[in-house]
Amino acid sequence: MYDLIIIGSGPAGLSAAIYGKRAGLDLLVLEKDSMSGGQVLNTYEVDNYLGMPGMDGFDMGTKFREHADRLGVEFRETAVKAIQDEGSRKKVCTDSGDLEAKAVILATGAVHARLGVAGEERLMGKGVSYCATCDGAFFRGKAVAVVGGGDVALEDAVYLARTCEKVYLIHRRDELRGQYVLQQALKSMPNVEFLYSHVVEEIQGEEAVEGICIRNLKTDQSSLLSVAGIFVAVGIRPGTELVRELTACDEGGYVIAGEDCATEVPGLFVAGDVRKKPLRQIVTAVADGANAAVSAGAYCRKM
Repeated sequence: MYDLIIIGSGPAGLSAAIYGKRAGLDLLVLEKDSMSGGQVLNTYEVDNYLGMPGMDGFDMGTKFREHADRLGVEFRETAVKAIQDEGSRKKVCTDSGDLEAKAVILATGAVHARLGVAGEERLMGKGVSYCATCDGAFFRGKAVAVVGGGDVALEDAVYLARTCEKVYLIHRRDELRGQYVLQQALKSMPNVEFLYSHVVEEIQGEEAVEGICIRNLKTDQSSLLSVAGIFVAVGIRPGTELVRELTACDEGGYVIAGEDCATEVPGLFVAGDVRKKPLRQIVTAVADGANAAVSAGAYCRKM
């Protein structure tokens, strides 16, 4: 039986692993993907992490994992199917067998929300994307659309406008929600067109995206945009399915836990984008990981 099992190896999970290992905990990190780093791997540029301005997201994620590797953290690539609370121990059921630990930290991050319109599922990976930095290079010199009005949507639009012929930014509201500096950067780009008060109704194309049908919410008129790609950035959904029956979550599915990252279930902690909090950034995920590991260590010592 381990002292601590950490589920997820994004910035929160890796930070927890580093703090837990340095505290002498016998711990294991479980990751369903082939690479550690989480969403930061798909970030073109991280400019707001202290001391590392302009850092490539992939490089940052790689450095986080290398730090954990240098400390000898044990990793296992497997998908977690369930977490069972057995009082003084937690059972973690995975594709490769069941594991036990005194404490568990859930650091599974979040996934991108979808539009839920016709053509989205069918053309996913064929012009429908949720990561501009992953797929933007395929649309060099072409017209694309970005859907959303927050920071991620604006960052995606700025990134795409550097290489695409035309970028349509589609937002259902009258004004953008993203940071002012990002709005100003985007508005200075001549190949960007803002379509406020519009929604996407359908994504069209046979073998790949050829266009999107959009509707003006004020006039109720529909029109067709000819684009080769559509990048969806309308929010994220926390990966909290494993614990929603165990502990309290808010209406959005985020786990309710304080700054110590402890849930209402003794021995169960959360870190990163799965936790209810006002700001979800790399820096807050890393802070959560540290707090969760320290709290888990204190819990284990009392066992």
